[in-house]
Amino acid sequence: FLKAIAGILKPYKGTIKVRGRIAPLIELGAGFDRQYTGAENIYLYGAMLGYSKEFLEARYDEIVEFSELGSFIDVPVKNYSSGMRARLGFSVATIVEPDILILDEVLSVGDAKFRKKCENRIQSMFDKGVTVIFVSHSTSQVLRMCNKGILLEQGRLIAQGDVEDVVSVYEAKMSENE
Repeated sequence: FLKAIAGILKPYKGTIKVRGRIAPLIELGAGFDRQYTGAENIYLYGAMLGYSKEFLEARYDEIVEFSELGSFIDVPVKNYSSGMRARLGFSVATIVEPDILILDEVLSVGDAKFRKKCENRIQSMFDKGVTVIFVSHSTSQVLRMCNKGILLEQGRLIAQGDVEDVVSVYEAKMSENE
């Protein structure tokens, strides 16, 4: 579903119309070349998101600073942890506010301090009217960050509405399965 919205896959049925710039963070490392350094991947992933080389050059320091990768920016991505890849991907994807930001489980990795920093950036995007599709199994994160929710099970809509109600349905389903 998210890959179809992001334009990565075509829907097998129906159509999807999207207006605006989409920044998808769907799979950790998607769009990265593992042989390239973090610095090189800023330009590669940025180009995939539609950013010009000049734009990325002008924002390069800001991207590296937000990612907190420091000297690791010159290390090949194949040597990065999943948290480091998430830091880099999130930093590039959110360097400008896209119209739609898709985050699929990418904030479940990395340290608590960086996750909080990302949540603050996402909140500022909400405040500016950016649509954020946030996919997570972390009910505490969902409750902190979202006001509406949907619950899907094997591609079927199970619940939708206020996030508290949807999380209650999710938690009930999880306790049924224990």
